[in-house]
Amino acid sequence: MKVWGVVGWKNAGKTGLMERLVAEFVARGVTVSTVKHAHHAFDIDQPGKDSHRHREAGASEVLLGSGARWALMAELRGADLPDLDALLSKLSPVDLVLVEGFKGASHPKIEAHRGETGAGLLAPELPTVRAIASDNDAAVEGRAAFHLDDTAAIANFIADELDL
Repeated sequence: MKVWGVVGWKNAGKTGLMERLVAEFVARGVTVSTVKHAHHAFDIDQPGKDSHRHREAGASEVLLGSGARWALMAELRGADLPDLDALLSKLSPVDLVLVEGFKGASHPKIEAHRGETGAGLLAPELPTVRAIASDNDAAVEGRAAFHLDDTAAIANFIADELDL
């Protein structure tokens, strides 16, 4: 599986770019999965539901399946979050995995940037950032630069970089 990341500060446009890239690659016939790093506790389960009751009782993993989808929930129970490679190993094979976050991991990335946030760029400190996608003229010497909304050009760049 080929892996490409999208990083950036809060409200920089990462999720919107991810959403557009997934749609663009799928329209091109590329199979895509995503991984998202969350900086806060989250729950995809609901209190009172059977699967939630299983987790609350102490199950390490709960797999929930239906005719529409399945989900595997794994409880860390105080352990550290597995690294990105360990998480990627949980995915079924696809052509491309797009990763939102995990800025310290070694895979290549594009940085989403919005001028209105007032935040600087991550790219100067992250050599794995190969390009900048910004709504202004933010750039780093030696890195490709795109408008944040130019999804086709960004997808072309990623496809060329990964030989998709």
